[in-house]
Order: sequence, then C-alpha cells, then structure tokens
Amino acid sequence: MRTKSLKKNRINVITLGCSKNTYDSEVLMGQLKASGKDVVHEQEGNIVVINTCGFINNAKEESINTILEYVDKKENGIVDKVFVTGCLSERYRPDLEKEIPNVDQYFGTTDLPLLLKALGADYKHELLGERLTTTPKNYAYLKIAEGCDRPCSFCAIPIMRGKHVSQSIEKLVKEAEGLAKNGVKELILIAQDLTYYGLDLYKKRNLAELLENLVKVEGIEWIRLHYAFPTGFPMDVLDLMKREPKICNYIDIPLQHISDNILKSMRRGTTKEKTTKLLKEFRAAVPGMTIRTTLIVGYPGETQEDFETMRDWVQEMKFERLGCFTYSHEENTHAYLLEDNVPEEVKQARAAEIMDLQSQISWDLNQEKVGQTFKCIIDRKEGQYFIGRTEFDSPDVDNEVLIDASKFYVKTGEFVNIKIIDATEFDLYGEPA
Repeated sequence: MRTKSLKKNRINVITLGCSKNTYDSEVLMGQLKASGKDVVHEQEGNIVVINTCGFINNAKEESINTILEYVDKKENGIVDKVFVTGCLSERYRPDLEKEIPNVDQYFGTTDLPLLLKALGADYKHELLGERLTTTPKNYAYLKIAEGCDRPCSFCAIPIMRGKHVSQSIEKLVKEAEGLAKNGVKELILIAQDLTYYGLDLYKKRNLAELLENLVKVEGIEWIRLHYAFPTGFPMDVLDLMKREPKICNYIDIPLQHISDNILKSMRRGTTKEKTTKLLKEFRAAVPGMTIRTTLIVGYPGETQEDFETMRDWVQEMKFERLGCFTYSHEENTHAYLLEDNVPEEVKQARAAEIMDLQSQISWDLNQEKVGQTFKCIIDRKEGQYFIGRTEFDSPDVDNEVLIDASKFYVKTGEFVNIKIIDATEFDLYGEPA
C-alpha cells in the first residue's frame, strides 16, 4: 500500500461529443494545471475524468461504453479512480449512479468547482479564460455563451445546459488575447445559439459588436461562426463579414428541416418561405460565402412528401456543406410525446439519399475550385500529406486540402497560398502557389 500512496497521480481527461465539450475539458485542464496537477488529454493516467455527451442515442451509447470501459480498468487495477462529468451525467445522474455504481463520483455540467475539489484542486477565479487547448495550436474554440432558450421540440440541450447565458465582450476579448499569445490564429466561435448572443447581457442581439472587438485582437487572422439559429439572425453580422477580412465567409446555421408541417411540430419558429428568403439574403450580402447546415430525417410524422420537399430543396439550395442525422427520440423533450413512427430503416434510407445528393453537389462545387488559389491554414501532417483548410472549411467536419509531402514542404500552424490541382467530393488537392 505504501508504494501506491507515493505514486504521483496523473489525471487523464477524455472528451466525448461536441466542440462545447472540448472547450469545457480545456478549462478543466487549465484549472488542474494551475493547481499543480499532472494532467493529460486522452493519454495514460491513473485518474480518469470522462466528459460525456448526452445529446442523441449514438452519443449516449458511446459515453456509456467509455464509462464501462474505464470502470472495468478500475476493477482490474489499471486505473485508480473514474470520475464522470458532462451532459450525460447532468441528464441521467440518478440512473447512472444506480446502474454503474463503481464510478467514484458523477458531476453535472455546472459542477466544475466540485469536480476540481474531488480531484484535490481549487477553483481559481482569476484564471479568466485560461485553458490547456487540445486542438492543433493554430486554432481554438471560443465559447461565447452557454445554454439555450429556444423551445425546439426534439432537443434536450436546455435540459442539460440550462438557459442561455452570454459571456461579456470584455471577458471574451481577454480570452482571445491569451489564445493569440499562445499562437492561436483562428477562433471558432461556438455556443448553443450564436444568434441569441448578448440578449441577456446587453438587451439586444450583440454578435456584431463582439466581432468588432475580436477582429482587433493582434495575431488572430480568422474568426469563424458556428451554430447560428435562423430565427432572429442579426443581419448586421453579414455587413461586417463582407467588410472585415478576418471574419471567414462561412456560417454554420443548423436548419433541421424545411417542410412547414415538420418545422411547426419542431417548434422552430420559421417556415420554408422565410428560411429560403434568409439564405438568399445571406448570399446576396456576402457573395461566395459558404453555408453549412444540418438536417434531421425521420422526425415523428415525417411523410414521404415531407421528405421529398426537403430533398428537392437541398437540390435547389446547393449548400456548400451539409450533414444529415436520423431523428433520435429523447426523453423529456416535447417531441417525446409524439409517436416515433418512422421505421429505423426508412430513417437510414432517407439520410443516405440526402447525403448521396450532397456528395454530388459537393463534387460539382469542388470542381469549380480547381485552378484557383486559396489562403489555407495548415493543421497537421498525416501520412504522406500535409492537411490544410480554406476559410470555407471548419476542422473535423468540412473539406480538407491535401498537399503531397513527398514533393512540397509547408509549415504546420502557418498560412500558405495553395493552388488547387484536383478535387473529389470532400477533399481538395493542392500545391504551394
């Protein structure tokens, strides 16, 4: 026993789910490091903290499987302690405590001080925005708000993350300055809903003013917008995007569906006509902008006609980036009261049909890029390629630019002008211009 008590603890933080969770893990790791703890991200450690996702069934399964894997390692003496935090833990803590009791402790999404205490660390208020980033050094996520006030019928996020709370412009600028000093060149703004930013603090939608302040941060060259809600979008952001070279001509705006019947049941507060008009205004205001969206197929009551309305609309709108998910029936959501009546195989077939269509659209759009030169950020080297991105591509979800490392050398973490020489559906191939 004595030798065990002398062993230096190493805390391994494992992140599951979305970029908001990545951010939360980075804040946790920054706090632990400030308390003198040995902390790593997804490496070997005798104390494990699993930051879970509880959004849809697949994510919940992955979280539960990861918890079970590390509980098993604990029982076999490979790790000493297992702590669980994040959305799954927030949403299902009583069930988890009953079903997987061998976890040392469960924490919710707002329990950071308690989690730190359990890990023998103190919560340091003065660490404003300081964190250990886990992304490649050239980009970082900047979480500008937490929670969501929208009433979408299918979504459990308000249950897990609470009401919308904006961070102040001053705090976010200070955090951005700290990231820039550490070599970050690209900020990816995230929240459950960017569109709502500032309504609670400033009594108005204030995303444009935040962006006006962030573009002044020295060292930041790209600012990218993720997760904007279509209803009530602050149009002054588009004027700024067109005028300000640091703001990428890119927006992620999850639209979920387009059939009026389904939009109404989803409680999205919009219609097909309004959504189409909004997207046309986007394209008119910022010619050449990339729009990323996500859609849900198989929502309760979705008929073949509803699906075809969406499919035809995807063909018409030609989104540069699009993801498609099958509906997940989530407890305690408004839609849970409806019958989950679209068979699983129909959901899968509809999702595949949308993604096949999007592959063709993406291929056509990428062919237009061949012969053009783009400013790219180089994220990493993988195998025989350097992997970069244009301003029209977000990490992990969008196209990548591949540069043959046997012929060319480019520096990771730097911007390089790349001429596109070939393209597939989801990748571009290029060489330094």
